[in-house]
Amino acid sequence: MNETDLSGLQQIGELFQFHRVILLLVSIGMLVLLAKGIGRVGDALYAKLPSRRLLVSQVATVLKFFIYILGGLFLFYAVLQPPRELMIAVTGSAAVALGLSLKDLVASVIAGFILLFDRPFQVGDRVSFGEVYGEIKSIGLRSVRLVTLDDNEVTIPNNRFMTDVVASANAGALDMMVTADYHLGLDADVRKARDLLYEVVVTSRYVYLKRPVEILISEEAIAERFVLRLRAKAYVMDVHFEKAFQTDIFLRATEAFKLHGITRVPPEIAATGTEAIKM
Repeated sequence: MNETDLSGLQQIGELFQFHRVILLLVSIGMLVLLAKGIGRVGDALYAKLPSRRLLVSQVATVLKFFIYILGGLFLFYAVLQPPRELMIAVTGSAAVALGLSLKDLVASVIAGFILLFDRPFQVGDRVSFGEVYGEIKSIGLRSVRLVTLDDNEVTIPNNRFMTDVVASANAGALDMMVTADYHLGLDADVRKARDLLYEVVVTSRYVYLKRPVEILISEEAIAERFVLRLRAKAYVMDVHFEKAFQTDIFLRATEAFKLHGITRVPPEIAATGTEAIKM
């Protein structure tokens, strides 16, 4: 072993002295506690300010993201105080090793930064990704956690969002458009049906009347039979009211159609075609 190797080993030994390593571990623990504390404060504000919950969740996510990244780098330099030459060598070697062995993880971390700044969606958004639909719960360093409407938590690696298509229903807003389809026979009084459905939608407790309400009518084929489709398009005040709104207008629209003799598509035809209510 030559003198250069001995010098390098001596520098590494001085760098990872016992008291420095212990201080680094304690500091990292405090960093984790700080990030969790921010999450708990965010949860408390989330409960007290429901109308601002999307903003609270987004700010908490950004703060935790930077605490882990910037805080970790600061602690490493401040506690270990590595020589510049050693850091250049170690960083280069570590980058090559990580790039080869943890390329998927590194890709997810880089994608996490892109998601944070490009913002194709935000915490609290209702998004569709592949066959999964639900609300974004958190955006982390490695993955995005999404909660479906059946209360299942789905974890998706960040790098998947760089290549696959994702659709955001509310794009950071608290209100969101919801659609509901109703299929009628061709002999139905379509004008009356449209007026009834419009009245049902605008009188719902969940509708957000500062945004437009539309009833669109079209003709389509279901099970080799032409039917009329009425599509209600309206906004709910809160994304959490999505299914409650659909259920509310479905029940009241069904009652109104029955009361006024509006013909609905027979169940056996509707079952082979599209659903009576869908997103």
